Amino acid sequence: MADYVNKQVIELKEVNQEYQNRATRSVKTETHLSDERLRLYRLAAVCLGVLCVLQVTLNISLRLAFYNRGNETEERDQLQTSYNTLTIERDQLQKERDDLKRKCSILKQTCPEGWQKFESSWYFLSTVKKPWGESRQDCLMRGADLVIVNSDKEQEFLFSFNKRAWIGLTDSVTEGTWKWVDGTPLTTPSYWHSQQPDNGGDNPANRKEDCVELNTETWRPVKAWNDLSCLLNRYWICEKVV
Repeated sequence: MADYVNKQVIELKEVNQEYQNRATRSVKTETHLSDERLRLYRLAAVCLGVLCVLQVTLNISLRLAFYNRGNETEERDQLQTSYNTLTIERDQLQKERDDLKRKCSILKQTCPEGWQKFESSWYFLSTVKKPWGESRQDCLMRGADLVIVNSDKEQEFLFSFNKRAWIGLTDSVTEGTWKWVDGTPLTTPSYWHSQQPDNGGDNPANRKEDCVELNTETWRPVKAWNDLSCLLNRYWICEKVV
Protein backbone atom coordinates (compact mmCIF):
# COMPACT_ATOMS: atom_id res chain seq x y z
CA MET A 1 0.00 0.00 0.00
CA ALA A 2 2.75 2.38 0.90
CA ASP A 3 4.49 1.52 -2.35
CA TYR A 4 1.33 2.25 -4.32
CA VAL A 5 0.95 5.62 -2.61
CA ASN A 6 4.53 6.51 -3.25
CA LYS A 7 4.13 5.56 -6.88
CA GLN A 8 1.08 7.78 -7.22
CA VAL A 9 2.89 10.64 -5.56
CA ILE A 10 5.80 10.21 -7.93
CA GLU A 11 3.50 10.14 -10.94
CA LEU A 12 1.72 13.29 -9.72
CA LYS A 13 5.09 15.02 -9.33
CA GLU A 14 6.06 13.94 -12.81
CA VAL A 15 2.76 15.19 -14.22
CA ASN A 16 3.12 18.44 -12.33
CA GLN A 17 6.71 18.81 -13.54
CA GLU A 18 5.64 18.14 -17.12
CA TYR A 19 2.90 20.77 -16.78
CA GLN A 20 5.37 23.27 -15.41
CA ASN A 21 7.81 22.55 -18.23
CA ARG A 22 5.06 23.04 -20.80
CA ALA A 23 4.01 26.25 -19.12
CA THR A 24 7.59 27.48 -19.12
CA ARG A 25 7.99 26.60 -22.81
CA SER A 26 4.71 28.32 -23.58
CA VAL A 27 5.83 31.45 -21.74
CA LYS A 28 9.18 31.40 -23.54
CA THR A 29 7.44 30.92 -26.87
CA GLU A 30 5.10 33.84 -26.14
CA THR A 31 8.05 35.93 -25.02
CA HIS A 32 9.99 35.03 -28.15
CA LEU A 33 7.02 35.89 -30.35
CA SER A 34 6.57 39.18 -28.55
CA ASP A 35 10.26 40.00 -29.10
CA GLU A 36 9.97 39.11 -32.76
CA ARG A 37 6.90 41.33 -33.18
CA LEU A 38 8.67 44.15 -31.37
CA ARG A 39 11.66 43.84 -33.62
CA LEU A 40 9.39 43.85 -36.66
CA TYR A 41 7.60 46.93 -35.37
CA ARG A 42 10.91 48.66 -34.74
CA LEU A 43 12.22 47.66 -38.18
CA ALA A 44 9.03 48.94 -39.81
CA ALA A 45 9.33 52.21 -37.90
CA VAL A 46 12.97 52.60 -38.92
CA CYS A 47 12.13 51.85 -42.57
CA LEU A 48 9.30 54.37 -42.47
CA GLY A 49 11.66 56.98 -40.99
CA VAL A 50 14.27 56.25 -43.65
CA LEU A 51 11.62 56.59 -46.38
CA CYS A 52 10.53 59.94 -44.93
CA VAL A 53 14.12 61.18 -44.90
CA LEU A 54 14.62 59.99 -48.48
CA GLN A 55 11.42 61.74 -49.54
CA VAL A 56 12.51 65.01 -47.93
CA THR A 57 15.97 64.67 -49.48
CA LEU A 58 14.45 64.00 -52.91
CA ASN A 59 12.19 67.04 -52.64
CA ILE A 60 15.10 69.25 -51.65
CA SER A 61 17.25 67.85 -54.48
CA LEU A 62 14.54 68.48 -57.05
CA ARG A 63 14.03 72.05 -55.84
CA LEU A 64 17.78 72.69 -55.97
CA ALA A 65 17.97 71.14 -59.43
CA PHE A 66 15.23 73.43 -60.79
CA TYR A 67 16.76 76.44 -59.04
CA ASN A 68 20.23 75.68 -60.41
CA ARG A 69 18.79 75.12 -63.86
CA GLY A 70 17.21 78.58 -63.71
CA ASN A 71 20.51 80.11 -62.61
CA GLU A 72 22.38 78.24 -65.34
CA THR A 73 19.94 79.56 -67.96
CA GLU A 74 20.41 83.13 -66.72
CA GLU A 75 24.22 82.76 -66.64
CA ARG A 76 24.15 81.25 -70.13
CA ASP A 77 22.13 84.19 -71.45
CA GLN A 78 24.52 86.66 -69.81
CA LEU A 79 27.53 84.87 -71.31
CA GLN A 80 25.87 84.86 -74.74
CA THR A 81 25.19 88.61 -74.49
CA SER A 82 28.80 89.26 -73.46
CA TYR A 83 30.05 87.10 -76.33
CA ASN A 84 27.91 88.97 -78.86
CA THR A 85 29.14 92.34 -77.53
CA LEU A 86 32.78 91.25 -77.70
CA THR A 87 32.27 89.93 -81.23
CA ILE A 88 30.89 93.30 -82.38
CA GLU A 89 33.76 95.16 -80.68
CA ARG A 90 36.29 92.78 -82.26
CA ASP A 91 34.84 93.31 -85.73
CA GLN A 92 34.88 97.09 -85.22
CA LEU A 93 38.52 97.01 -84.07
CA GLN A 94 39.48 94.88 -87.04
CA LYS A 95 37.77 97.35 -89.40
CA GLU A 96 39.57 100.29 -87.75
CA ARG A 97 42.85 98.39 -87.98
CA ASP A 98 42.33 97.69 -91.67
CA ASP A 99 41.46 101.36 -92.30
CA LEU A 100 44.60 102.48 -90.49
CA LYS A 101 46.72 100.04 -92.48
CA ARG A 102 45.22 101.35 -95.72
CA LYS A 103 45.83 104.96 -94.72
CA CYS A 104 49.38 104.21 -93.60
CA SER A 105 50.02 102.45 -96.87
CA ILE A 106 48.77 105.47 -98.82
CA LEU A 107 50.76 107.90 -96.68
CA LYS A 108 53.94 105.94 -97.34
CA GLN A 109 53.48 106.46 -101.06
CA THR A 110 55.10 109.44 -102.70
CA CYS A 111 52.92 112.15 -104.18
CA PRO A 112 52.20 111.64 -107.88
CA GLU A 113 53.83 114.07 -110.25
CA GLY A 114 52.17 117.48 -110.13
CA TRP A 115 50.62 116.94 -106.68
CA GLN A 116 51.56 118.54 -103.37
CA LYS A 117 51.14 117.07 -99.89
CA PHE A 118 49.56 119.03 -97.04
CA GLU A 119 48.52 117.36 -93.79
CA SER A 120 46.32 114.39 -94.78
CA SER A 121 45.55 115.36 -98.40
CA TRP A 122 47.20 115.70 -101.80
CA TYR A 123 46.51 118.76 -103.96
CA PHE A 124 46.78 119.31 -107.69
CA LEU A 125 46.86 122.76 -109.33
CA SER A 126 45.99 122.76 -113.01
CA THR A 127 48.24 124.38 -115.59
CA VAL A 128 45.37 125.36 -117.90
CA LYS A 129 42.03 127.12 -117.44
CA LYS A 130 38.57 125.63 -117.85
CA PRO A 131 34.96 126.27 -116.71
CA TRP A 132 33.93 124.97 -113.28
CA GLY A 133 32.13 121.86 -114.58
CA GLU A 134 35.01 120.74 -116.79
CA SER A 135 37.46 121.46 -114.00
CA ARG A 136 35.56 119.15 -111.68
CA GLN A 137 35.47 116.41 -114.32
CA ASP A 138 39.24 116.60 -114.58
CA CYS A 139 39.56 116.13 -110.80
CA LEU A 140 37.19 113.16 -110.85
CA MET A 141 39.24 111.53 -113.60
CA ARG A 142 42.27 111.88 -111.34
CA GLY A 143 40.48 110.05 -108.50
CA ALA A 144 39.91 113.30 -106.63
CA ASP A 145 37.45 116.22 -106.56
CA LEU A 146 37.54 119.99 -106.40
CA VAL A 147 39.04 121.09 -103.10
CA ILE A 148 36.94 121.44 -99.93
CA VAL A 149 38.35 123.99 -97.48
CA ASN A 150 38.13 122.93 -93.81
CA SER A 151 40.48 125.22 -91.87
CA ASP A 152 42.46 128.46 -91.81
CA LYS A 153 45.67 126.50 -92.36
CA GLU A 154 44.29 124.81 -95.45
CA GLN A 155 42.99 128.15 -96.79
CA GLU A 156 46.43 129.74 -96.33
CA PHE A 157 48.09 126.72 -97.98
CA LEU A 158 45.82 127.05 -101.03
CA PHE A 159 46.46 130.78 -101.14
CA SER A 160 50.16 130.02 -101.57
CA PHE A 161 49.43 128.64 -105.08
CA ASN A 162 48.95 132.28 -106.11
CA LYS A 163 46.32 131.43 -108.76
CA ARG A 164 42.70 132.42 -109.27
CA ALA A 165 41.34 128.88 -109.12
CA TRP A 166 38.02 127.06 -108.78
CA ILE A 167 37.20 125.35 -105.46
CA GLY A 168 34.48 122.77 -104.82
CA LEU A 169 31.71 125.15 -103.66
CA THR A 170 28.49 125.97 -105.57
CA ASP A 171 24.84 127.03 -105.17
CA SER A 172 23.83 125.80 -108.63
CA VAL A 173 21.18 123.45 -107.22
CA THR A 174 19.41 125.97 -104.95
CA GLU A 175 20.19 129.64 -105.26
CA GLY A 176 21.75 130.98 -102.06
CA THR A 177 22.31 127.51 -100.55
CA TRP A 178 26.04 126.88 -100.87
CA LYS A 179 27.20 123.30 -100.77
CA TRP A 180 30.50 121.52 -101.23
CA VAL A 181 30.96 118.93 -103.95
CA ASP A 182 30.48 116.11 -101.40
CA GLY A 183 26.97 117.42 -100.64
CA THR A 184 27.72 118.95 -97.24
CA PRO A 185 26.40 122.49 -96.66
CA LEU A 186 28.72 125.42 -96.13
CA THR A 187 28.81 126.31 -92.44
CA THR A 188 32.06 127.50 -90.93
CA PRO A 189 34.75 128.38 -91.64
CA SER A 190 33.96 130.47 -94.71
CA TYR A 191 36.32 132.92 -96.38
CA TRP A 192 34.17 135.23 -98.49
CA HIS A 193 35.63 138.54 -99.56
CA SER A 194 33.78 141.67 -98.43
CA GLN A 195 30.24 141.86 -99.89
CA GLN A 196 30.58 138.39 -101.42
CA PRO A 197 28.75 136.38 -102.59
CA ASP A 198 26.81 138.96 -104.56
CA ASN A 199 25.50 136.88 -107.52
CA GLY A 200 26.81 139.44 -110.00
CA GLY A 201 25.99 142.58 -108.09
CA ASP A 202 23.85 145.25 -109.72
CA ASN A 203 24.51 144.15 -113.29
CA PRO A 204 21.60 141.92 -114.46
CA ALA A 205 23.84 140.41 -117.13
CA ASN A 206 25.96 138.85 -114.40
CA ARG A 207 23.07 137.46 -112.34
CA LYS A 208 24.18 133.82 -112.48
CA GLU A 209 27.24 133.44 -110.32
CA ASP A 210 26.86 129.94 -108.88
CA CYS A 211 30.49 128.82 -108.52
CA VAL A 212 33.33 129.95 -106.27
CA GLU A 213 36.89 130.90 -107.10
CA LEU A 214 39.82 131.43 -104.78
CA ASN A 215 41.12 134.90 -105.72
CA THR A 216 44.76 134.93 -104.70
CA GLU A 217 45.78 137.85 -106.91
CA THR A 218 44.21 140.77 -105.07
CA TRP A 219 42.70 139.55 -101.79
CA ARG A 220 44.20 138.37 -98.55
CA PRO A 221 44.17 134.68 -97.55
CA VAL A 222 41.23 134.59 -95.13
CA LYS A 223 38.98 136.78 -97.30
CA ALA A 224 39.61 135.41 -100.78
CA TRP A 225 36.39 133.72 -101.98
CA ASN A 226 34.38 135.20 -104.81
CA ASP A 227 31.30 133.87 -106.61
CA LEU A 228 31.51 133.80 -110.41
CA SER A 229 29.70 132.43 -113.41
CA CYS A 230 30.52 128.70 -113.68
CA LEU A 231 31.14 129.22 -117.41
CA LEU A 232 34.23 131.35 -116.92
CA ASN A 233 37.65 129.83 -117.36
CA ARG A 234 39.84 129.54 -114.30
CA TYR A 235 42.58 127.30 -113.00
CA TRP A 236 41.34 124.67 -110.53
CA ILE A 237 42.55 122.82 -107.46
CA CYS A 238 41.88 119.12 -106.94
CA GLU A 239 42.07 117.42 -103.55
CA LYS A 240 42.56 113.74 -102.77
CA VAL A 241 42.15 112.80 -99.11
CA VAL A 242 44.53 110.04 -97.99
